[in-house]
Amino acid sequence: MKRLTLELSGTIQGVGFRPFIYILAQRLGLKGYVINNSVGVKIDVEGDEDNIEDFRKFIVTQCPPLASIDTCKTQYFEEFINYSDFKILESSSVGDRAAVITPDISICLDCYKELNDISDRRYRYPFINCTNCGPRFSILENLPYDRINTTMNAFTMCPDCQREYDDPHSRRFHAQPNSCPKCGPHLSLYGHAGLISEGEQAIETTIKYIKDGAIISVKGIGGFHLCCDALNDQAVKLLRERKKRPLKPLAVMFKNIASIQKYARPTMKDLKCIESRERPVTIIEKNDTTQLAPNIAPNIQNIGVMLPYTPLHYLLIDTPLIMTSANISELPIIKDNAEALSKLFNLSDYILLHNREIKNHCDDSVAKIINQRPHLVRRARGYAASPIRLPFKLEKKILALGSHQKSVIALGIEDKAIASQYIGELSDIQSHLRFKEVITNLMSMYNFKPDLVIHDKHPGYYSTKWAKASNYPLVSIQHHYAHALSVMADNEVKLGKEILAVTWDGTGYGFGSIDPNPTIWGGEFLLSSYHEYKRVYHFDYFKLLGGEKAVLEPKRTALSLLIHIYGRDALEMNLTCLKAFTEIERQGLFTAWEKGINSPLCSSVGRIIDGAASILDLLQVISYEGQSGMMMEDIYDHRVKDFYPYMIKDGIIYWQGFIRAMIEDRSEINVKITRFINTLAQTVVEIAEEIGIPIGLTGGVFQNKVLTEKIIELGIKKGITILTHKNVPANDGGLFLGQIVFQPL
Repeated sequence: MKRLTLELSGTIQGVGFRPFIYILAQRLGLKGYVINNSVGVKIDVEGDEDNIEDFRKFIVTQCPPLASIDTCKTQYFEEFINYSDFKILESSSVGDRAAVITPDISICLDCYKELNDISDRRYRYPFINCTNCGPRFSILENLPYDRINTTMNAFTMCPDCQREYDDPHSRRFHAQPNSCPKCGPHLSLYGHAGLISEGEQAIETTIKYIKDGAIISVKGIGGFHLCCDALNDQAVKLLRERKKRPLKPLAVMFKNIASIQKYARPTMKDLKCIESRERPVTIIEKNDTTQLAPNIAPNIQNIGVMLPYTPLHYLLIDTPLIMTSANISELPIIKDNAEALSKLFNLSDYILLHNREIKNHCDDSVAKIINQRPHLVRRARGYAASPIRLPFKLEKKILALGSHQKSVIALGIEDKAIASQYIGELSDIQSHLRFKEVITNLMSMYNFKPDLVIHDKHPGYYSTKWAKASNYPLVSIQHHYAHALSVMADNEVKLGKEILAVTWDGTGYGFGSIDPNPTIWGGEFLLSSYHEYKRVYHFDYFKLLGGEKAVLEPKRTALSLLIHIYGRDALEMNLTCLKAFTEIERQGLFTAWEKGINSPLCSSVGRIIDGAASILDLLQVISYEGQSGMMMEDIYDHRVKDFYPYMIKDGIIYWQGFIRAMIEDRSEINVKITRFINTLAQTVVEIAEEIGIPIGLTGGVFQNKVLTEKIIELGIKKGITILTHKNVPANDGGLFLGQIVFQPL
């Protein structure tokens, strides 16, 4: 006889782990208990020695599909308690909280079958779930993960649901969101005049309205979507007008893979990502003959596609549907019923909502396949707030505040970074309130008080202002260095090691060893360790005409580049980007350039890409971030292998030569764009060869598939080790990870 205790951490709450342990112990004739606690799960069992050993092995090899064990501490005892049976004990919340929060997971196959089984009591029930699927993080109020700590506590289970919940052999044994049509959440459809219908009738009426061309606000797991028929271009145009989103691509939900393949060209890697349990929006290539509404992704060959991930989606979808966040562009997604009813009739004709409260908003995650594996563009539903393993153990509890754009905050606890959901741009009072709400909620769940708050150095960021108004000890970190540390941590680079971080993005507040004055960085090569960095190379500065205005108007960057190369003669060149200004505007901007009026120095590759796109007349004004790069991705020609001449001298990459060569090139536009991208890639490989250590590609520019893959292709031939992101986005949405692992000297 033996007695064994196990203390486990990992994704083991809310995934059917305790029921699995209960059934396993019963099968092996063991007695004792299993309990959720603030760290994970504790098990105490006693019985036959061989069965005890089998129990220990089977916990790892046979655990539920959503479960994963990070640590397992075991201890054997000579003395016995003499338990009478095996029980699941009521959860304990004593002690420091470090349990892993389970993300919201798409509907499982078993629940999907029940949803469509006319003989099942949950037939066509929009909130069907079990221990293997359904809402988790979005309904969680506190740890440990028990119904009383979720917004499902508002619903009392009926006898049938309670029987399932108590039955060790049921798939819903201890499924915290368990419910049915008798006792669970229900749907209501509203129009401008009030309630229209409820329940099944609400679904049928919504489908009819969609077919008639209406725009519907639909409440999902993490917030409201704006929904309309993706084949109806008039409806899509109207949605764009109301949402004030003129060109940025809209995500499309398809009923199944066959439907996606009818309208687009997913690869096998795309399909694996699309069908994963996280169900992110996945960016793939459209068919040439697609019949989707042209206004879904104007001037772009790629679209974002996803499969339904809730039972409600499956009940609504017949034709492909637009599913985009219900908000005015750049504002936080709406999650509460009262706010939806007061605001969303400005965007939609009808509102389909339910009465299950969303505690934690969650946008859809976005991914794209780069170099044959998924890269996150936005880490949200399906991933938040599951932890990211750190390459070393932290000595302090860290609150990382992320960036101003694509804001994500995180808690650093021992060897884990617990990242919040995606918050967005912190540019208005609503986003500020959501930012503070997310911090409060996440810290409350973990009963967390930071020893240190780490924020971006930019003095104008709201996160910086929040940090300075708090009473916590503070450390600031340079934006691009945080990017560098993020790709290091994402690849588990060990303490004491260093990499050459290629940090290319749009604009970021910069200063460092070469440039002691605040400028705008974004084309940097940083020799980085977890303690410090040295800026060893960067792109030559150019003047950003109009400052922030140049971000929205690539023609301003183009004009600045041209003046830098050709002087006043640039104003008379026969280029479309110059004709986009009046004569008076050109002269005024030349004076501003000459005198440095509102024209900060900038080394950003993102802005150079914008300037090149403007010179090549791809666009003169952008509608959304990254538009220039996305258009170049479409036109890139893999058959073209050469590049333009460039010069690197004394730590500076001079762009003047390759911009001049591009202007003088008389080839077709696809050749010029390809040579331009190839040139950027070539600069990275040349510098990497010289430095001779692993390089990391980080920053929003490296969401560009063709650029990233070209660097990897060239690097492999030279034997260069190239690190790219795995668990967090390359853009500012992954900045929190670099902040957490910063080890100031």
